[in-house]
Amino acid sequence: MPVVPATSENLDRAAALLRRGGIVAFPTETVYGLGANAFDARAVARIFEIKARPAFDPLIVHVSDEAMLERVAENVPAIARKLIAAFWPGPLTIVLHKRTNVPDLVTAGLPTVAVRMPAHPIARTLIERAETPIAAPSANPFGYLSPTQAAHVERMLGDRVDCIIDGGVTEHGVESTIVMLEPQPALLRHGAIPVEAIEASIGPLARDLPDEARPLAPGRLARHYSPRIPIRIVDDPARVPESERAGAALLAFRAPVPGYFEARVLSAAGDLREAAAHLFEYLHELDASGASRIDAERVPKDGIGIAIMDRLQRAGSR
Repeated sequence: MPVVPATSENLDRAAALLRRGGIVAFPTETVYGLGANAFDARAVARIFEIKARPAFDPLIVHVSDEAMLERVAENVPAIARKLIAAFWPGPLTIVLHKRTNVPDLVTAGLPTVAVRMPAHPIARTLIERAETPIAAPSANPFGYLSPTQAAHVERMLGDRVDCIIDGGVTEHGVESTIVMLEPQPALLRHGAIPVEAIEASIGPLARDLPDEARPLAPGRLARHYSPRIPIRIVDDPARVPESERAGAALLAFRAPVPGYFEARVLSAAGDLREAAAHLFEYLHELDASGASRIDAERVPKDGIGIAIMDRLQRAGSR
Protein backbone atom coordinates (compact mmCIF):
# COMPACT_ATOMS: atom_id res chain seq x y z
CA MET A 1 0.00 0.00 0.00
CA PRO A 2 1.60 3.33 -1.00
CA VAL A 3 1.78 6.55 0.99
CA VAL A 4 -1.82 7.60 1.54
CA PRO A 5 -3.46 10.76 2.88
CA ALA A 6 -5.00 10.60 6.33
CA THR A 7 -8.61 10.32 5.22
CA SER A 8 -11.20 8.58 7.38
CA GLU A 9 -11.39 5.73 4.87
CA ASN A 10 -7.61 5.23 4.84
CA LEU A 11 -7.46 5.30 8.63
CA ASP A 12 -10.11 2.56 8.72
CA ARG A 13 -8.02 0.50 6.28
CA ALA A 14 -4.86 1.07 8.31
CA ALA A 15 -6.63 0.07 11.52
CA ALA A 16 -7.83 -3.13 9.86
CA LEU A 17 -4.24 -3.82 8.72
CA LEU A 18 -3.03 -3.49 12.32
CA ARG A 19 -5.70 -5.88 13.58
CA ARG A 20 -4.54 -8.42 10.95
CA GLY A 21 -0.88 -8.16 11.97
CA GLY A 22 0.18 -5.48 9.50
CA ILE A 23 2.73 -2.71 9.95
CA VAL A 24 1.61 0.91 9.58
CA ALA A 25 3.74 4.06 9.65
CA PHE A 26 1.86 7.03 11.06
CA PRO A 27 2.49 10.58 12.26
CA THR A 28 2.67 11.61 15.88
CA GLU A 29 3.38 15.05 17.25
CA THR A 30 7.04 14.05 17.74
CA VAL A 31 8.20 11.93 14.77
CA TYR A 32 6.63 9.26 12.53
CA GLY A 33 6.14 5.88 14.21
CA LEU A 34 6.31 2.35 12.81
CA GLY A 35 3.35 0.62 14.42
CA ALA A 36 2.10 -2.89 15.12
CA ASN A 37 -0.56 -4.36 17.40
CA ALA A 38 1.25 -4.37 20.74
CA PHE A 39 -0.29 -7.75 21.69
CA ASP A 40 0.75 -9.48 18.45
CA ALA A 41 4.28 -10.80 18.98
CA ARG A 42 4.64 -11.87 15.35
CA ALA A 43 3.71 -8.40 14.09
CA VAL A 44 6.07 -6.78 16.61
CA ALA A 45 8.84 -9.06 15.35
CA ARG A 46 8.31 -7.57 11.88
CA ILE A 47 9.07 -4.11 13.29
CA PHE A 48 12.44 -5.36 14.54
CA GLU A 49 13.09 -7.02 11.18
CA ILE A 50 12.12 -3.95 9.11
CA LYS A 51 14.24 -1.61 11.23
CA ALA A 52 17.11 -4.09 11.81
CA ARG A 53 16.60 -3.16 15.45
CA PRO A 54 18.35 -5.19 18.18
CA ALA A 55 15.95 -7.17 20.35
CA PHE A 56 17.44 -5.69 23.53
CA ASP A 57 16.04 -2.23 22.70
CA PRO A 58 12.46 -1.89 24.05
CA LEU A 59 9.57 -0.23 22.20
CA ILE A 60 7.08 2.42 23.29
CA VAL A 61 3.43 1.40 23.43
CA HIS A 62 0.94 4.06 22.33
CA VAL A 63 -2.55 4.20 23.84
CA SER A 64 -5.60 6.32 23.10
CA ASP A 65 -6.94 6.72 26.65
CA GLU A 66 -6.43 5.64 30.25
CA ALA A 67 -8.70 2.62 29.83
CA MET A 68 -6.30 1.34 27.17
CA LEU A 69 -3.36 2.10 29.47
CA GLU A 70 -4.84 -0.36 31.98
CA ARG A 71 -4.63 -3.08 29.33
CA VAL A 72 -0.81 -2.86 29.18
CA ALA A 73 0.25 -1.58 32.62
CA GLU A 74 -0.68 -2.57 36.16
CA ASN A 75 -0.35 -0.96 39.59
CA VAL A 76 -0.07 2.51 38.06
CA PRO A 77 1.20 4.67 40.96
CA ALA A 78 -0.28 8.00 42.02
CA ILE A 79 2.79 9.88 40.79
CA ALA A 80 2.17 8.48 37.31
CA ARG A 81 -1.46 9.59 37.46
CA LYS A 82 -0.23 13.09 38.28
CA LEU A 83 2.01 13.10 35.19
CA ILE A 84 -0.81 11.73 33.05
CA ALA A 85 -3.12 14.52 34.21
CA ALA A 86 -0.49 17.14 33.46
CA PHE A 87 1.04 15.93 30.19
CA TRP A 88 -1.21 13.41 28.42
CA PRO A 89 -2.06 13.42 25.63
CA GLY A 90 1.39 14.63 24.70
CA PRO A 91 5.07 13.78 24.17
CA LEU A 92 5.75 12.17 27.55
CA THR A 93 6.51 8.45 27.88
CA ILE A 94 6.19 6.83 31.31
CA VAL A 95 7.83 3.52 32.25
CA LEU A 96 5.39 1.37 34.27
CA HIS A 97 4.96 -2.22 35.44
CA LYS A 98 3.75 -4.28 32.49
CA ARG A 99 0.91 -6.76 32.36
CA THR A 100 1.77 -10.33 31.41
CA ASN A 101 -0.20 -10.10 28.15
CA VAL A 102 2.36 -7.66 26.72
CA PRO A 103 4.89 -9.76 24.73
CA ASP A 104 8.42 -9.78 26.10
CA LEU A 105 9.68 -8.70 22.67
CA VAL A 106 7.93 -5.33 23.14
CA THR A 107 9.73 -4.71 26.43
CA ALA A 108 13.04 -6.47 25.61
CA GLY A 109 12.30 -8.90 28.42
CA LEU A 110 12.02 -6.16 31.03
CA PRO A 111 9.23 -6.26 33.65
CA THR A 112 8.31 -2.71 32.66
CA VAL A 113 6.62 -1.17 29.65
CA ALA A 114 7.10 2.33 28.24
CA VAL A 115 3.73 3.94 27.46
CA ARG A 116 2.50 7.24 26.08
CA MET A 117 -0.72 8.78 24.79
CA PRO A 118 0.07 10.79 21.65
CA ALA A 119 -1.53 14.18 21.11
CA HIS A 120 -1.59 13.95 17.31
CA PRO A 121 -5.21 13.52 16.18
CA ILE A 122 -4.27 11.08 13.39
CA ALA A 123 -2.34 8.86 15.80
CA ARG A 124 -5.14 8.92 18.37
CA THR A 125 -7.78 8.13 15.74
CA LEU A 126 -5.73 5.24 14.35
CA ILE A 127 -5.29 3.70 17.81
CA GLU A 128 -8.98 4.11 18.60
CA ARG A 129 -10.08 2.51 15.34
CA ALA A 130 -7.57 -0.33 15.66
CA GLU A 131 -8.99 -0.91 19.16
CA THR A 132 -5.59 -2.00 20.43
CA PRO A 133 -2.46 -0.40 21.86
CA ILE A 134 0.16 0.16 19.17
CA ALA A 135 3.84 -0.61 19.75
CA ALA A 136 5.76 1.91 17.66
CA PRO A 137 9.39 3.00 17.51
CA SER A 138 10.41 5.70 15.04
CA ALA A 139 9.83 4.72 11.40
CA ASN A 140 13.47 4.56 10.26
CA PRO A 141 16.31 2.04 10.01
CA PHE A 142 17.75 1.49 13.48
CA GLY A 143 20.24 4.15 14.55
CA TYR A 144 19.50 6.45 11.62
CA LEU A 145 17.82 9.88 11.53
CA SER A 146 14.23 9.93 12.76
CA PRO A 147 11.52 10.75 10.18
CA THR A 148 9.46 13.93 10.48
CA GLN A 149 7.47 13.53 7.26
CA ALA A 150 6.00 10.66 5.27
CA ALA A 151 8.53 11.11 2.46
CA HIS A 152 11.35 10.27 4.91
CA VAL A 153 9.64 7.00 5.79
CA GLU A 154 9.00 6.12 2.16
CA ARG A 155 12.61 6.79 1.20
CA MET A 156 14.10 4.82 4.10
CA LEU A 157 11.70 1.87 4.40
CA GLY A 158 9.72 1.82 1.16
CA ASP A 159 7.50 -1.17 0.47
CA ARG A 160 8.66 -3.00 3.58
CA VAL A 161 5.83 -1.12 5.34
CA ASP A 162 2.24 -2.15 4.60
CA CYS A 163 0.91 1.41 4.78
CA ILE A 164 2.36 4.90 5.32
CA ILE A 165 -0.15 7.52 6.45
CA ASP A 166 0.80 11.03 5.39
CA GLY A 167 -0.05 13.53 8.10
CA GLY A 168 2.33 16.27 7.01
CA VAL A 169 5.36 17.48 8.94
CA THR A 170 5.44 16.63 12.64
CA GLU A 171 5.12 19.39 15.21
CA HIS A 172 7.95 18.86 17.68
CA GLY A 173 10.53 17.11 15.50
CA VAL A 174 12.21 15.29 18.40
CA GLU A 175 11.02 12.22 20.25
CA SER A 176 9.09 12.08 23.52
CA THR A 177 10.66 12.64 26.91
CA ILE A 178 10.91 9.36 28.87
CA VAL A 179 10.76 9.04 32.66
CA MET A 180 10.74 6.08 34.99
CA LEU A 181 9.24 6.33 38.47
CA GLU A 182 10.65 3.35 40.38
CA PRO A 183 12.87 2.74 42.25
CA GLN A 184 13.16 6.55 42.02
CA PRO A 185 11.81 9.13 39.60
CA ALA A 186 14.43 9.50 36.88
CA LEU A 187 14.86 10.94 33.41
CA LEU A 188 15.69 8.26 30.83
CA ARG A 189 15.57 10.40 27.68
CA HIS A 190 15.43 14.11 27.00
CA GLY A 191 12.65 14.98 24.61
CA ALA A 192 9.93 17.36 23.53
CA ILE A 193 8.81 18.16 27.09
CA PRO A 194 11.62 19.92 29.00
CA VAL A 195 12.64 18.13 32.16
CA GLU A 196 12.04 21.32 34.14
CA ALA A 197 8.32 21.13 33.32
CA ILE A 198 8.14 17.56 34.62
CA GLU A 199 10.01 18.46 37.80
CA ALA A 200 7.60 21.35 38.38
CA SER A 201 4.84 18.72 38.50
CA ILE A 202 6.37 15.89 40.56
CA GLY A 203 9.64 17.16 42.01
CA PRO A 204 13.28 16.40 41.20
CA LEU A 205 14.25 13.66 38.76
CA ALA A 206 17.53 11.81 38.80
CA ARG A 207 19.36 12.92 35.66
CA ASP A 208 22.37 11.94 33.59
CA LEU A 209 22.02 8.24 34.34
CA PRO A 210 24.72 6.29 32.50
CA ASP A 211 23.64 4.67 29.25
CA GLU A 212 23.08 0.95 29.63
CA ALA A 213 24.34 -1.90 27.48
CA ARG A 214 20.77 -3.21 27.85
CA PRO A 215 18.66 -0.04 27.65
CA LEU A 216 15.74 0.65 30.00
CA ALA A 217 14.13 2.77 27.27
CA PRO A 218 14.64 3.67 23.60
CA GLY A 219 17.21 6.25 22.53
CA ARG A 220 19.78 5.44 25.22
CA LEU A 221 22.49 3.86 23.09
CA ALA A 222 25.66 5.95 22.76
CA ARG A 223 25.31 6.11 18.98
CA HIS A 224 21.85 6.85 17.63
CA TYR A 225 19.91 9.26 15.37
CA SER A 226 22.88 9.27 12.98
CA PRO A 227 23.15 10.45 9.37
CA ARG A 228 25.12 8.32 6.90
CA ILE A 229 27.90 10.91 6.58
CA PRO A 230 30.04 11.93 9.58
CA ILE A 231 28.73 14.68 11.84
CA ARG A 232 30.68 16.75 14.31
CA ILE A 233 29.60 19.43 16.78
CA VAL A 234 31.27 22.82 16.56
CA ASP A 235 31.03 25.75 18.96
CA ASP A 236 31.43 28.48 16.33
CA PRO A 237 31.30 27.59 12.63
CA ALA A 238 32.89 30.95 11.75
CA ARG A 239 36.08 29.75 13.43
CA VAL A 240 36.27 26.55 11.39
CA PRO A 241 39.16 26.96 8.92
CA GLU A 242 37.96 27.74 5.40
CA SER A 243 39.83 24.71 4.09
CA GLU A 244 37.64 22.49 6.32
CA ARG A 245 34.39 24.12 5.18
CA ALA A 246 34.84 23.23 1.52
CA GLY A 247 32.81 20.14 0.73
CA ALA A 248 31.18 20.10 4.19
CA ALA A 249 27.63 21.01 5.14
CA LEU A 250 26.59 23.24 8.03
CA LEU A 251 23.65 22.82 10.37
CA ALA A 252 23.66 26.32 11.87
CA PHE A 253 21.64 27.48 14.84
CA ARG A 254 20.83 31.09 13.86
CA ALA A 255 22.82 32.11 10.79
CA PRO A 256 24.79 30.52 7.92
CA VAL A 257 28.54 30.90 7.54
CA PRO A 258 30.16 31.44 4.09
CA GLY A 259 32.32 28.76 2.56
CA TYR A 260 30.24 25.68 3.32
CA PHE A 261 29.11 23.42 0.48
CA GLU A 262 25.52 23.47 1.83
CA ALA A 263 23.86 25.00 4.91
CA ARG A 264 20.59 24.97 6.84
CA VAL A 265 19.57 27.33 9.66
CA LEU A 266 17.54 25.81 12.49
CA SER A 267 16.00 29.10 13.66
CA ALA A 268 17.01 32.60 12.57
CA ALA A 269 15.13 33.90 15.61
CA GLY A 270 17.00 31.61 18.00
CA ASP A 271 13.76 29.82 18.93
CA LEU A 272 14.72 26.41 20.33
CA ARG A 273 11.28 24.89 19.66
CA GLU A 274 11.54 25.93 16.01
CA ALA A 275 15.07 24.52 15.96
CA ALA A 276 13.86 21.17 17.33
CA ALA A 277 11.07 21.01 14.76
CA HIS A 278 13.60 21.43 11.93
CA LEU A 279 16.39 19.26 13.37
CA PHE A 280 15.80 15.91 11.66
CA GLU A 281 14.25 17.49 8.55
CA TYR A 282 17.43 19.46 7.87
CA LEU A 283 19.74 16.59 8.81
CA HIS A 284 17.94 14.44 6.23
CA GLU A 285 18.47 17.16 3.61
CA LEU A 286 22.15 17.67 4.45
CA ASP A 287 22.77 13.93 4.53
CA ALA A 288 21.46 13.74 0.95
CA SER A 289 23.29 16.86 -0.25
CA GLY A 290 26.51 15.18 -1.35
CA ALA A 291 28.53 16.82 1.41
CA SER A 292 31.46 14.95 2.92
CA ARG A 293 30.64 15.93 6.53
CA ILE A 294 28.09 17.83 8.59
CA ASP A 295 29.22 20.47 11.07
CA ALA A 296 26.41 20.99 13.60
CA GLU A 297 26.55 24.21 15.58
CA ARG A 298 26.02 23.80 19.31
CA VAL A 299 22.70 25.21 20.59
CA PRO A 300 22.00 26.52 24.11
CA LYS A 301 21.30 23.68 26.53
CA ASP A 302 18.11 25.26 27.84
CA GLY A 303 14.69 23.58 27.79
CA ILE A 304 14.26 21.58 24.60
CA GLY A 305 17.79 22.62 23.60
CA ILE A 306 19.01 19.83 25.90
CA ALA A 307 17.10 17.31 23.77
CA ILE A 308 18.55 18.80 20.58
CA MET A 309 22.10 18.48 21.90
CA ASP A 310 21.39 14.92 23.11
CA ARG A 311 20.40 13.97 19.55
CA LEU A 312 23.42 15.70 18.01
CA GLN A 313 25.89 14.16 20.45
CA ARG A 314 24.54 10.65 19.83
CA ALA A 315 24.47 11.29 16.08
CA GLY A 316 28.13 12.30 16.15
CA SER A 317 29.30 9.36 18.24
CA ARG A 318 31.41 6.96 16.17
